Amino acid sequence: MKILMYSVRDDEQPAIKAWAQRNQATVDTFDQDLSLATVERAKGYDGIVIVQHAKIDSDQVYQKLHGFGIKQISLRSAGYDVVDLAVAQANDLIITNVPAYSPRSVAEYALTQTMRLIRNLELFDERTAHHDFRWGGLMAHEVHTLTIGIIGAGRIGGTVARLFHALGAKVIATDPVENPELAEFVTYMDQASLLKTADVVTLHTQLLPTTTHLIGAEQFTQMKPTAFLINASRGPVVDTPALVAALKNKQIAGAAIDVIEDEQEFNNRDLTKTKITNPNVLALQAMPNVIFTPHIAFYTNMAVQNMVDISLDDTKSILETGQAQHPVK
Repeated sequence: MKILMYSVRDDEQPAIKAWAQRNQATVDTFDQDLSLATVERAKGYDGIVIVQHAKIDSDQVYQKLHGFGIKQISLRSAGYDVVDLAVAQANDLIITNVPAYSPRSVAEYALTQTMRLIRNLELFDERTAHHDFRWGGLMAHEVHTLTIGIIGAGRIGGTVARLFHALGAKVIATDPVENPELAEFVTYMDQASLLKTADVVTLHTQLLPTTTHLIGAEQFTQMKPTAFLINASRGPVVDTPALVAALKNKQIAGAAIDVIEDEQEFNNRDLTKTKITNPNVLALQAMPNVIFTPHIAFYTNMAVQNMVDISLDDTKSILETGQAQHPVK
């Protein structure tokens, strides 16, 4: 069994080598995305695994993979909008993803950033960096006094709910499907009611046509001026210019942003010698009440291990049986 993995980082290599040894397979790695320029590398392999920084750039990629005899594309990520599912299906390619590589990793990120925001730690960092050690105006809140609003109470959102409930916070949520396992500590309500009620709004929804710009100018007017927004889901779930405007106009108190529209321009890249021109990034970074991170909410040892193992397990399963545990439909 020969598998090629695209866009592999150094930190993934130990898990990849361990999986290959356990399964007596050959797993080769490449440090670039799957594209028309790189698809020829897949020739001679039985299967491929990818994680994309940008959408697959041509229908010919799928056609070439089909011509090579490849039957699948396994993504080692939850998001699959980088793949044209209709074109993949037309070329007999089964697409899989990793829907829950580590709900705990993202949930702990949401908890961490909530604690930083409600303790005004990012503002104290700004002050002390300039040798201003005053406390004035930055009295904190305790988490058990807050109402945490979760938009998207699936695997990750449900884990967020459990963490905050354990700390004594009131937890409210909105989701098309109400999970009976969360009933004892989550109150479900519609999105507008949640936005009006929550002290912290944390987003954990998939990126779908119905969730693109789910939070925009209208939604920010519904939030409390003392409320915080956390986005550790997908960038386009939030209308970025509307977020910048809401922060500038003090419609909300602050935000922790791990994902943003057009993030493929800069995430996991060293741009210390490059002038960044993205106006939304520059605006968010200039605001002392914004915590800005480069899509690292997932980035823990357990998550990386699971992303590698689950994607390769699905690849192996398709090659051996024609089926996988995590197909995207």
